[in-house]
Amino acid sequence: MLPARLPLLVLLCLLCANAQADTPLFSADGYRISLYRSPTPDQVPGATLVDTPALQTLLSQTPPPVLVDVYRRQYLQGRFIEDQPHANLPGSHWLANTGDGDLTPEWQSYFVRHLYKFTGGQLARPLVFYCRADCWLSWNAVKRATQLGYTSVYWYRDGLDAWEAAKLPVTAATPEPFE
Repeated sequence: MLPARLPLLVLLCLLCANAQADTPLFSADGYRISLYRSPTPDQVPGATLVDTPALQTLLSQTPPPVLVDVYRRQYLQGRFIEDQPHANLPGSHWLANTGDGDLTPEWQSYFVRHLYKFTGGQLARPLVFYCRADCWLSWNAVKRATQLGYTSVYWYRDGLDAWEAAKLPVTAATPEPFE
């Protein structure tokens, strides 16, 4: 015999599935705005996809590319909340939360200001954006950087997960200051 609550549970599951189906995945500007941790495409307009060996080659060039980690970090009452350790590729700059699909003007300014600082204002300076595997945050950041006029943009699609899988070194990360 089926439990009396089963029909209610089925109904709740259907309602939840419909709510997810009604949630848009992309903004009107084409940024991913929900379900950030899901399979990503194999390209992003205006950028070059790189894997770990290709990234290692880029890093051996002079000057090396600017590495930008866009992994999320909770920000409350004027500070980042260090709820769990985060690592990134050595030499990276962590611009937390700049891969979100909808950025407030303050977060957009944080992104623009730091990219300008890291590149010395040179729009052709190579930039490599990453997060984790199956993470749309770096895809959004790449799209945002190319729209700002940066011309040598790379997307390390599988990010920190691929780097660690290759048994390459990582360093403890701290987000760049949000001023």
